[in-house]
Amino acid sequence: MKTPLLGLTALGLILSGCAGKGEIVEGGITAVRSACPTVGVAAGTGDITLFDPVTSQDASAIDVVANMTNVRGACNDAGDQIATAVTFDVLARRTRTDAPRDVVLPYYIAIVRGGSAVTAKRKGQIAIHFDAGQARAQASGTASTQIARSAATLPEEVREQLTRKRKAGDEDAATDPLARPEVRSAVLRATFEALVGFQLTDEQLKYNAQR
Repeated sequence: MKTPLLGLTALGLILSGCAGKGEIVEGGITAVRSACPTVGVAAGTGDITLFDPVTSQDASAIDVVANMTNVRGACNDAGDQIATAVTFDVLARRTRTDAPRDVVLPYYIAIVRGGSAVTAKRKGQIAIHFDAGQARAQASGTASTQIARSAATLPEEVREQLTRKRKAGDEDAATDPLARPEVRSAVLRATFEALVGFQLTDEQLKYNAQR
């Protein structure tokens, strides 16, 4: 799943007409929300291309191409700190296969609040090994984050607006609570994402954007 750092519309709060596990039903409105961050790959940084020579971006100069996939998250929200462990795979291919080779690729995990504000970022590295004659290789990476439960918890007054019983005929019976700016803002402030991606140079970012 690729998720943009900016302009996110996923609020972590979904209004629907039917209820399931973990849902709160009040007056015909179903609110589904988790304090755990949504996990994904940040748009524009899920792929990395290395060139040889490094000064060229011609197709004939492509050396190694790698992409992130199978991003998964395991969240523990039992305490005051919400801990999320993120795992992912990196699939890589190279052009020259005559000799064994090790390639080290930089990556990051960022916490994004409200769809646009990066509140924390950690960097790491993942090593890819190619045997002689091997064009493709794979490696698995891990990253972790922590978010204060208090920051990911909706204020009680906002929660009341979202779950308040509504009767047919009431003036606001069919009104989406998220249509109120103060409610929408509160939900955004309490919504977090844990996004991974390759730590790219400016030139690599431009290359990905122009492909």
